[in-house]
Amino acid sequence: MVSGRPNGELDAWFRSLMVTSSSEKGQAGSGGPVPTLSGWKDLPMELLVRIISTVGDDRMVIVASGVCTGWRDALGWGVTNLSLTWCKQSMNNLMISLAHKFTKLQVLTLRQNKPQLEDSAVEAVANYCHDLRELDLSRSFGLSDRSLYALAHGCPRLTRLNISGCSNFSDTALIYLTCRCKNLKCLNLCGCVKAATDRALQAISQNCGQLQSLNLGWCDDVTDKGVTSLASGCPDLRAVDLCGCVLITDESVVALANGCPHLRSLGLYYCQNITDRAMYSLANSRVKSKHGRWDAVKDGLANLNISQCTALTPPAVQAVCDSFPALHTCSERHSLIISGCLSLTSVHCACALHPHRAGSALMANHAY
Repeated sequence: MVSGRPNGELDAWFRSLMVTSSSEKGQAGSGGPVPTLSGWKDLPMELLVRIISTVGDDRMVIVASGVCTGWRDALGWGVTNLSLTWCKQSMNNLMISLAHKFTKLQVLTLRQNKPQLEDSAVEAVANYCHDLRELDLSRSFGLSDRSLYALAHGCPRLTRLNISGCSNFSDTALIYLTCRCKNLKCLNLCGCVKAATDRALQAISQNCGQLQSLNLGWCDDVTDKGVTSLASGCPDLRAVDLCGCVLITDESVVALANGCPHLRSLGLYYCQNITDRAMYSLANSRVKSKHGRWDAVKDGLANLNISQCTALTPPAVQAVCDSFPALHTCSERHSLIISGCLSLTSVHCACALHPHRAGSALMANHAY
């Protein structure tokens, strides 16, 4: 929510406000100011926000905002992070009732186990929360294009948007959103089969040049045309998930290998048109610093999922594994995932030959 003071400092601050009758008299006699605290409603607003922040329970924030107008206004200005994932029913009405109170929200999580949200709640967020930077609407199956149009107008500062599973969104609405929200760095479109088209990916490449992470899992209309445009327009991409994008071929991987030098994670699960050419293009890619040096652990691929890519051969995959020390087939790290590829069982990471490297590699992966 908001950053809070350590508990010890909060206690000291609160005790300094609790003036007993005897000390009041003493201070009154000396002519000094006499702060009094007759009840919780008299808490200074800054202290209230910090106390609520320390509690760390978003339900407490909502309850506290209804105590009085003073508390409501204080929390409305002080709370920047809110999650309603705990709400199992009536999330839509709850969000509508809260949007006008928490106008300074920067991070909002509305992930659901079962569909609750409707367009009216997202429109309320867009109408009041103009500083919003991160929004999670995953599994909001009931939302329509109205929500994306509202966000495009009301939340242009978005940098992270998760709409995975929102299968009703169209590519037209997504394109419109990218024209307005050009600061997007992380976009999750997993399962957005109508929205994630080549046309939409071309718009993303033109409008969202700062994009670093894109999930296109199971968007089976995506082809090489869309992915190659992404690689060209979004060179800062670090994580790309193409799992289940059955139409893509080596052309997509070659484009990413050549156009995205900072790529750290690539998902190709069930992309059965991928061949050895894609693997060799990854193995031959290099990231150089200004001094011409390249740190394969820090700068190269750290996660690669090629499960069910049955056309691949051991030499090509081994070449990738040898080129990127952060890729591991060993069970402790398992960042090179080759399940379902029986022909690749001979592929191994450096740990199999040099066990002493395991510790440093593990630290590098944690740092990432």
